[in-house]
Amino acid sequence: MKKTTKLKEADLYEPIQTHFIQEGYEVYGEVKDCDMAVVKGDELIIIELKRNLSVDLLIQATKRLQISELVYIAVPKKPMHKPRSKRWKDVCQLVKKLELGLILVSFTGNHKKSEIIFHPTPYNPRKNTRPNKRKRQGILNEVDGRSADFNIGGTNRTQIMTAYRENCIQIACYLEQGERSPKALLEMGTGKKTSSILTKNYYGWFDRVRRGVYVLSEKGKQEVSEYPDLLAYYREKL
Repeated sequence: MKKTTKLKEADLYEPIQTHFIQEGYEVYGEVKDCDMAVVKGDELIIIELKRNLSVDLLIQATKRLQISELVYIAVPKKPMHKPRSKRWKDVCQLVKKLELGLILVSFTGNHKKSEIIFHPTPYNPRKNTRPNKRKRQGILNEVDGRSADFNIGGTNRTQIMTAYRENCIQIACYLEQGERSPKALLEMGTGKKTSSILTKNYYGWFDRVRRGVYVLSEKGKQEVSEYPDLLAYYREKL
């Protein structure tokens, strides 16, 4: 079996060196702790080489911005570096925000090729961090629909208390007292989504006993009992 040679950071040097020499630059390796120093007249480019794009590489590269405004990070091109991948787009956006350039080096057989994905450019906070109005409003609407904080941030594999679920629990709580119409529930303060929640019956908590009248189903009685704090909160409001 043919043994695969492990890629080294030094393997990235030659194809990048070749590229910049062809562009009329002088290239030097290992200069004052910098992996590569690329010079043309008064222009100084710093390039840091790593086998993986990591936090350590980003920290190292941003420190080089104290020396030059033109700093690139260079890593081997890998299958996960797909231009249309959301993960890769997010990574590139982060690198751009740090005002760094990005170089990918591909290895196909004995052929090595460097590709500049983007150059370092000054980061404009106003232009690049403009809030997404729709997503921002979505968060504010969700917060507005919750009566209190029933979730612990950072947890996963647990049932998240959303505004929609809380609204369903509120309706279920009010139906514990007996059958009611959407209009009656609205008058009790269950909100404009009441009719939709009852009709769609997403959790299977509600049964329609006749046109426009609903009761709490057996499934609903069982499952809403898992939220004693919310039930107590809405029972108190009755």
